[in-house]
Amino acid sequence: MSLELKNVSKRVAGITHVKETSLTLQPGHFNVLLGETGAGKTSLIKLMAGLDSLASGQIILNGKDVSRLSAQKRNISLVHQFFVNYPHMSVFDNIASPLKVAGIAKSEIEGRVEEAANILKLKPYLSRKPNELSGGQQQRTALARAIVKESDAVFLDEPLANLDYKLREELRDQLPELFAGRGAVVVYATSEPEEALLLGGQTALMNDGHVVQFGPTADIYRKPRDLEAAKVFSNPPINVAPVEKRGEAIVLSEEISWTASGAAVGLSDGHYTLAIRPNHVLPVETPAHSVRLDGHVLVTELSGSESSAHFDMDGHAWVSLSAGVHPYSVGEVHAFFLDPRHCFYFAPDGDLAA
Repeated sequence: MSLELKNVSKRVAGITHVKETSLTLQPGHFNVLLGETGAGKTSLIKLMAGLDSLASGQIILNGKDVSRLSAQKRNISLVHQFFVNYPHMSVFDNIASPLKVAGIAKSEIEGRVEEAANILKLKPYLSRKPNELSGGQQQRTALARAIVKESDAVFLDEPLANLDYKLREELRDQLPELFAGRGAVVVYATSEPEEALLLGGQTALMNDGHVVQFGPTADIYRKPRDLEAAKVFSNPPINVAPVEKRGEAIVLSEEISWTASGAAVGLSDGHYTLAIRPNHVLPVETPAHSVRLDGHVLVTELSGSESSAHFDMDGHAWVSLSAGVHPYSVGEVHAFFLDPRHCFYFAPDGDLAA
């Protein structure tokens, strides 16, 4: 079982929404599409699901070319971020609807619906209508419908985006277990890097309608191919600034430099773009976070467990993200400290140099 995209693209009224893309997606893990709103995730899912027409290329599902087949003729399931259920049907009938369309025997329908309802904790609500359910229960109903169909491919288009934090956490933890061992190719679209890391599997980083990097999620997080990929896989935005390699030193400014370490030791002298994620820039000094930066605090954001500060550092807009609550004062200069072990260095063409 696999889902293969061969040079697929999408154009609407002469405007390219998905640039030529080739991917091979396998079952057994989540295949995540990660990118900001407008990056092309939903457009690509609609092509894979048969909801939109290809401008070019082929889609091969389970060895069969389905490029010209409608969504109804592909054995797929699709769950949107909105609670798409039939309002006039009970929860039972909503879950059972694809099985009834397929002409499955009543006894088998009852067994498969009951199994899905048990997994998603919906059994007490099977006789209710969707408007009698909470948002989380409605999305569970949509997920149960996707599971019960036993599709070759399941597309989850930001399915948790409209749920509150607690429900998102709960369902996110359940999702890998829900689809484990079912043999379906599972494609999950999200704009949240943290969600991609939690789901694991393989991730395709998307930006401006094309895939900028694809591979094991943890690998591309640790080693983005280029600056574009590093920017996609960071929230808050990754911090960037020009630096110079001079002998053994990395020079950010005449006042700020440090000794090159790790892969950066092998860099040729010259100019590079430094990138470092906000969680490696802290408001307190530690043995690892030892390079001091002074920045004018522009905006602060506090949550129950984290503090972030947006600050101006020599004309560059940077962000610090740290655990706990820190006393920032907007407009004042604050000391921040970066960990040079977690710096990426990109060549002038944008490719990863170290």
